[in-house]
Amino acid sequence: MAETSNQTAAGLTVAVVIPTFNRPDRVRDCLEHLATQEVRPNRVVVVDSSADARTETIVRGFPGVLYVRNPMGRGRTPESRQIGYSLTTEDVIAFLDDDANARPTWLRELVARYDQPEIGGVGGSALNGIEGERSDGADQIGRLLPDGRITGYFAADPGRDLDVDHLLGANMSFRRSAIEAVGGIHGDYPGTCMREESDLALRVREAGFRLVYTPAAVVDHLPGEYAKGRRFDRRYVYYANRNTIVLFGRVYGLDHPIVRRYIGTAMREVGFEIARGVRGLGSIGRSGPQRAARTFVGGLTRAGAVAGGVAAGLPAAAVAIRRDRERFNS
Repeated sequence: MAETSNQTAAGLTVAVVIPTFNRPDRVRDCLEHLATQEVRPNRVVVVDSSADARTETIVRGFPGVLYVRNPMGRGRTPESRQIGYSLTTEDVIAFLDDDANARPTWLRELVARYDQPEIGGVGGSALNGIEGERSDGADQIGRLLPDGRITGYFAADPGRDLDVDHLLGANMSFRRSAIEAVGGIHGDYPGTCMREESDLALRVREAGFRLVYTPAAVVDHLPGEYAKGRRFDRRYVYYANRNTIVLFGRVYGLDHPIVRRYIGTAMREVGFEIARGVRGLGSIGRSGPQRAARTFVGGLTRAGAVAGGVAAGLPAAAVAIRRDRERFNS
């Protein structure tokens, strides 16, 4: 392995912030991989929302790593990012999830992309060990589509760097001046915390900065227990829709066409799920009453989760917009 150094090719200082909740073993693994970087970060901050001291004990075993608590507890990832960011002074702030193990060239590849002042954020690949993920969606990485859908595909390798609309929270970085330009990191994305990283990325882009995705900056993503069979449950669907409405309201305003288009997209999904449930009842003769009943109930409850999330998102967005204005003016 190449000799490690604190000197980046662009002459920039770098801090790494790792939000975590109740996964001390993953934090240990993350920090061990971070220690192998060819370019070392100037500062590492672990922000812990756990109620016990297990993660603190782990972090104390890594000299030079700053440990700090987020007293808000579970479901406060963006608040942890803001806490970590507030404790840094470096030119670039990189964010890792606690279940993302950075490969040795990760930080060097990220920071090398900050070669132009208009680049406000750079993100990399998060590999999940899924067959075909390096090619799947390579032409749709990190897009905000006209109908309000937000694409991912952050494991894909298009063979080159791309300008994108948003970045993946497990593997992203921002120029300090870009974060300062948009007033810091927004919190208040409850439940699954979905869309919190898109909030920062879209606001940075709206401020006139470019966002770059590079497949060369790689982390190995190891999903936590929440993802085993339950990642796309009704709770996930509800918060995906609620938080997307909040996201668009805060970034663009509730009167923006993207809000209306997203609501239309969500309502089409509601109709699809109801129709799927009704078709399930119609298959009772082929699949049996129990399976038909499960399909019917599943379609209706999923439709309810989508519609409920949208309905909850509109007043939640209005409250969040008001609070954002109060913070900005304080």
